[in-house]
Amino acid sequence: MADREDKNIENVTGKFYVDSQCIDCDLCRETAPNNFTRAEDEGYSYVYKQPINDDELAQCREAMEGCPVEAIGEDGVE
Repeated sequence: MADREDKNIENVTGKFYVDSQCIDCDLCRETAPNNFTRAEDEGYSYVYKQPINDDELAQCREAMEGCPVEAIGEDGVE
């Protein structure tokens, strides 16, 4: 389960975030490319844009459910 106290600093403020457990597997970036991107130098993903419609929300939830290390959380500050 993702820890909002341990989220990557690049995450934009909002409901979804990625924490430091990310293994850079690319699943979230493939599933929700409008919301997740990669920190190139650090080698992990983060939320660069919070979902703004139902499609993006569904994609973010799918990415969260599919994350192999449970590094995506949905309990951040809205």
